Amino acid sequence: MPATALPSSGDRPAASGPPVKTCDASGMADIHRMFRAGFGEGRMLVEAVPEGDAAQADLVGDHLDMLSVGLHAHHEGEDTMLWDPLEQRAPSCAAHIERMKQQHAALLVHLTAMDDALPAWRTSGRSADAEDVLAALDGINAALAAHLPDEEANIVPVMETVITQSEVDALSEHGRKSTPKGKAFLQLGAILAAQPDGGAEWQRKHLPPPVRLLWRWFGRPKYEAHRTALVKA
Repeated sequence: MPATALPSSGDRPAASGPPVKTCDASGMADIHRMFRAGFGEGRMLVEAVPEGDAAQADLVGDHLDMLSVGLHAHHEGEDTMLWDPLEQRAPSCAAHIERMKQQHAALLVHLTAMDDALPAWRTSGRSADAEDVLAALDGINAALAAHLPDEEANIVPVMETVITQSEVDALSEHGRKSTPKGKAFLQLGAILAAQPDGGAEWQRKHLPPPVRLLWRWFGRPKYEAHRTALVKA
């Protein structure tokens, strides 16, 4: 269902002037960039694994699993914490919200297919076992290409007029809590690398100085070593 332009402020009368901004939801696009970049390079990473190299397949598969866990949690947060308040406070956004739910359901099919296909390939490293992983990745990327820009154009502006900052922060915390144990620096690195400026502004906005130092001293070297191993041809 194609997007239909609706008032970004629910039922706010046009004569009332510009809507008052109630929160900063720009972080939605920041996280979307990570998913675009991560799943977007997925096919290349899978196809670069030498035939039968189970160790490299396991490394790449673990990376894809981290992305899958993150996207599952991102959508779970929206499904359970965002849609109802948004629809209650901005009734004219109902058509957009229904479309978001349908897009989430479509993405879930492809994510589940990848989740189911990864274990066999991670164990064998065989190209025959990679076929289902690649098919699922193609489905994920096609679904993301439809969903993410739609959400950024038609949901984020509404959020910023009716959702509170504490509610946005709760969504972010829900996503952070999903990060697999030991993967915090790898996920942070993926978020930073996906930003247009390499993540400098994101760090200033979201990381306190002590955490920025931890990233510089420990996190970035760990992330860079992981990337070197991940893209090994």
